[in-house]
Amino acid sequence: MPTFLLKTEPEDYSFDDLKRDKSTVWDGVSSNPALLQIRRIARGDEAFIYHTGKERRIVGLAKITSDPYPDPERDEDKLLVFDIKHLKPAATPVTLAEIKADKRFADFALVRQGRLSVMEVPAKIDKALRTMAGL
Repeated sequence: MPTFLLKTEPEDYSFDDLKRDKSTVWDGVSSNPALLQIRRIARGDEAFIYHTGKERRIVGLAKITSDPYPDPERDEDKLLVFDIKHLKPAATPVTLAEIKADKRFADFALVRQGRLSVMEVPAKIDKALRTMAGL
């Protein structure tokens, strides 16, 4: 099963908020490249939660609990959402600086397409990030 990386502004909705809520609808994505990634998501996939802003780090892991579906809050079928639930926090959050400094991640979308809010994580990178984060 693929793993994805989901970016969030911790001031808007943090990993701690997800832990408190246990689950949520992942919404607010409107860029076409990110929506293309969302269309690849499926129930059962996992996702790294990445805090943007001042933190810029992977802080935890979530489970995707639904396939993507049209956002019920918006009147545009192309805008998709999906449900996720809290799995576990990173024992050691992995910073963007650490990722950029490691040559294994040179082709990773997080490095190459910094503004992309949803991205699939290639299997080799997934394994390395889980090891670094203690997940």
